[in-house]
Amino acid sequence: MRQTDRSFRFDWITILIFLALVVFGWFNIFSASTTLEFSSYFDLSQPYGKQLLFIILTVVLIVIILSLEAKFYERFSSIIYILSLISLLGLFIFGKTVSGATSWYGLGSVTIQPSEFAKAATALAIAKYTSDLQTNIKAFSDQIKLFIIILIPAILILLQNDMGSTVVYGAFFFVLFREGLPRVYLYLAALFPITAILALKFGIILSSIITVLLIALFYLYFLKSRKRNRFFKIMGLSILMIIFSFGVKYIYQHSLPPHQKDRISLWLRLEKDPDKLERMKKTYAYNLLESEKAISSGGFWGKGFLEGTRTTGKFVPEQHTDYIFSTVGEEWGFIGTSIVVILFVLLLLRILHLAELQKNQFSRVYGYGVASIIFIHFFINIGMVMGLIPTIGIPLPFFSYGGSGLWGFTILLFIFIKLDSNRINEW
Repeated sequence: MRQTDRSFRFDWITILIFLALVVFGWFNIFSASTTLEFSSYFDLSQPYGKQLLFIILTVVLIVIILSLEAKFYERFSSIIYILSLISLLGLFIFGKTVSGATSWYGLGSVTIQPSEFAKAATALAIAKYTSDLQTNIKAFSDQIKLFIIILIPAILILLQNDMGSTVVYGAFFFVLFREGLPRVYLYLAALFPITAILALKFGIILSSIITVLLIALFYLYFLKSRKRNRFFKIMGLSILMIIFSFGVKYIYQHSLPPHQKDRISLWLRLEKDPDKLERMKKTYAYNLLESEKAISSGGFWGKGFLEGTRTTGKFVPEQHTDYIFSTVGEEWGFIGTSIVVILFVLLLLRILHLAELQKNQFSRVYGYGVASIIFIHFFINIGMVMGLIPTIGIPLPFFSYGGSGLWGFTILLFIFIKLDSNRINEW
């Protein structure tokens, strides 16, 4: 086969799913942000006009990504990672604060959010270090180094008061488990949030009893360990979790900002005072309640494009960003929301399938990183909009309004498409 023919052998199934999400997302952004004074689809004073420009520029970005050699991303992954850290550090000096988070660079009327690009950079760095011949993921020293690679950008983003983007970095632990990270870390990753929820919901004593039973069950039945060491491990971890429970309770009561405390309180149904509940519904829970009403009002078939009364009436603030899924629910109904969910599931399954086909570890690990990041965004955003997860501010990939988000996810995905094309084009 000629080189010119092989150079265009990209995975078109993945590309078509990407295009479907971007196009459908734009129609919903248009519906959520259009006004009676509509003049042009390219009206840059409106979100739909800006997003259309972002989409056009995304095509240029894709051409650049696919034009570079696949080896470029592996060879320069460390440099890309370091540059992403520098861009995050620069926010503490030159950053612009929006909605309480100092996560943007202001360039005139345009803002750039470097945390959206840091995800791809971190995925490349993890793939590079994991695939190094000197790296043994079962060795504790190498595990620490991988954790540091993940934690540095996560901490920098957390210090910018962007909890949503910080949580996404937990997705990389799925990647490490695929590569052989001991499952005790997975157990601990689940135990900490479970303990925190139990402590807030049921109090220290009951949560401590349940946690100790879970730890004992894990060590006795699921983790192979010497019997003489089990007792000390169970006791040590139990004491740690009890201390953690006290810490969670104290931070919740004395250190959390009021809006975060109220969001957790609403999610776990902790507040019993009807007057305070009513006040919270009009402030911190307003977006969520209106979002739930919009989704439920759509029914099975939806009200139709541009026919959603809550969407066109702007009942849900900033509906074109984190709450874009509520527009789908109102105007496209259960059918529309199901299509969006199916598209994301197909995309994730396709990426995982391609990752397993890769001939080198770097491409496989990076592919799993792409799938994990998209999954976390998809799972949390839809869960948040439906009230199943506390509101933390996280966009729906390829769907929510925003140039940085669209370009960040595009870079993340199309680097993998390029890596996969290299696998396809190899003889």
